[in-house]
Amino acid sequence: MSKSSERLLLPRDRILDLTGFPLVMGILNCTPDSFFPGSRTATGPEGLEAAREMINQGADILDIGGESTRPGSRFVSEEDEIRRVVPLIKEIRKESNIPISVDTRKAPVAKAALDAGADMINDVSALRDDPALGNLAAERKVPVILMHKRGTPEIMQVDPHYEDTIGEIKKELMQAVTRALQMGIQPAQIILDPGIGFGKRHIDNLLILKNLDILRETGYPILMGLSRKSFLGRILDNEVEDRLAGSLAANAWCAIQGVEILRVHDVAETVDMVRVLSAIQEA
Repeated sequence: MSKSSERLLLPRDRILDLTGFPLVMGILNCTPDSFFPGSRTATGPEGLEAAREMINQGADILDIGGESTRPGSRFVSEEDEIRRVVPLIKEIRKESNIPISVDTRKAPVAKAALDAGADMINDVSALRDDPALGNLAAERKVPVILMHKRGTPEIMQVDPHYEDTIGEIKKELMQAVTRALQMGIQPAQIILDPGIGFGKRHIDNLLILKNLDILRETGYPILMGLSRKSFLGRILDNEVEDRLAGSLAANAWCAIQGVEILRVHDVAETVDMVRVLSAIQEA
């Protein structure tokens, strides 16, 4: 199947080109409890400085979230989430036109973020937790990232099970696509994320990576968010602070397999990796 979109249409007549090597999405967590302490940032000057650094390092997109969705995390009120993410988005917009994705499951948070200058919605629930989020995305004509997971973040890693890992994930992602289309979202504005670490066993995470070609048969752009996750720690027997090399290795594999967007904590190193791979391919 051919790709549904080779570009994403953003507000204010901007375009994200998906035809080359992966775009690098930098993670800005406006939370006190994200699984990687190095990604936790405030919404004030500290958050703005982190955003500036990622932009200077070559990030193509910033992904800003105010609710941790790590295994075991709990629900955050929409008021708290808005308070965390909106001021930072406004500050970034005063000095940069970089595409901004808001990482949220809630329509009121997404609306406030879009009003503040965000361009995309990254929904780990794939429009299941708040159907109004899909209607908002359709109305605003913004790209939406639909992620696969099973269960809520609080319980999703309690004994997940698959009979056919890739077949089931692919089927459920396409169900999410159908849901998005029924809400009025255009096919060219849909990105899929297989959800590494979200209701997955160790072997499931590895099978996702091994079988990216099957997931790419959906025809939709793929985003991978595997940066510093626990499956790498299990392979390498190390803590989250020591997983940069493992993250780069896994993301390099994704780049070679044609993934369109890499969501990462370590922007500078990932940008360097993508540039080297690109140079080799173009030689």
